[in-house]
Amino acid sequence: MLVDSHCHLDFPQLADDIEQIIGQMRANDVGCALCIGVTLERLAGVLQLADTWPMLLATVGVHPEETGVREPTVEDLVGLAAHPRVVAIGETGLDYYWHKDAPEWQRERFRTHIRAARVTRKPLVIHTREAAADTLRLMADEGAGEVGGIMHCFTESWQIAAAALDLGFHISLSGIVTFKKALTVREVALRVPLDRLLVETDSPYLAPVPCRGKTNQPAYVRHVAEEVARLRGLSYQQVADATTANFFNLFPEARTKVAQ
Repeated sequence: MLVDSHCHLDFPQLADDIEQIIGQMRANDVGCALCIGVTLERLAGVLQLADTWPMLLATVGVHPEETGVREPTVEDLVGLAAHPRVVAIGETGLDYYWHKDAPEWQRERFRTHIRAARVTRKPLVIHTREAAADTLRLMADEGAGEVGGIMHCFTESWQIAAAALDLGFHISLSGIVTFKKALTVREVALRVPLDRLLVETDSPYLAPVPCRGKTNQPAYVRHVAEEVARLRGLSYQQVADATTANFFNLFPEARTKVAQ
């Protein structure tokens, strides 16, 4: 069995084909996928998916790229995280690619998510783009290591990965690891301890080789695991077993929820 640790099945590219997507997950032995909340306004759609399909779980958060949306408070996130299918806080973090002025509002939103995670004792799902130093600084300052979580779609250097690992976080690799020119990501895939590694699609984006150009979906996480196995000289089953165990160790409540 495999777990897709990060996907966006409520996005319009996928939402209308959900039955087919679930069927493809089953056909490829993808037994669980974590559906990510990106705004409070869209959260109802994420929760509906997780309520409808036992193999889907949810997170609650507001993505750092999102502007012009309802700004969450700690109380908002704590209350919404009480939903029985929610296992994590996020997607949160910092993105200076789209916000090059490094706005303080983005950093304050990230702090809010970390504080909510500490209250709920739920792990974080963290996005960082061109903001690694500030991301790690805020994680350390706000005590994110108390709850741990996922550095999702990891594209930073091994040095950044090592710092995140030191804070108790897992590293999740997407289809980018299958791109031959993604040398930094492929180095990280080789060096992350196997018991701290996760795999994801970030679908509908970043379809892996050999599916480049297609709309990504959770079934394609198999290609990510296969490439990690090839790079590390392991069998596909070893990577599948390890990453699945890692997910359920990070989210122990998820095991019984998925089985229901």
